[in-house]
Amino acid sequence: MNKKILDLSLLAGVAIFSCMAVAHFLGLKLPLLFIYYDTPFHAYQDKIISFCLVTYACFLYAASKHNAIMPMVLIALSVTVLGLAAINVSDALASVLDGRSTLIYWAETGVFAVYLGWLFLCHRSTRA
Repeated sequence: MNKKILDLSLLAGVAIFSCMAVAHFLGLKLPLLFIYYDTPFHAYQDKIISFCLVTYACFLYAASKHNAIMPMVLIALSVTVLGLAAINVSDALASVLDGRSTLIYWAETGVFAVYLGWLFLCHRSTRA
């Protein structure tokens, strides 16, 4: 049962990252699907991000089939959460926000942190 919950959680990630890839490719600036949805962007950069998001979707799918790569998934998502946190406190982001709050970006980063924590717990329970 624990492996099934982990696999379903990974497949949910496949769906989310795939939707994010489509949103970035098409320039659909929707919260959560486009983390920094209300900041200036360059379409070519978002196309590159969309390709990277497809990689995440593939990686999560592969983990649902081969549990041995779960540690790499957890590392990749950890780096992503840390990277988003670093962006959230950066001067570069502050310079385009004109004094607006970063609360929404922290909330979105938190969603990914919770997902990471959930995957960690699910993975751990399959190893017990």
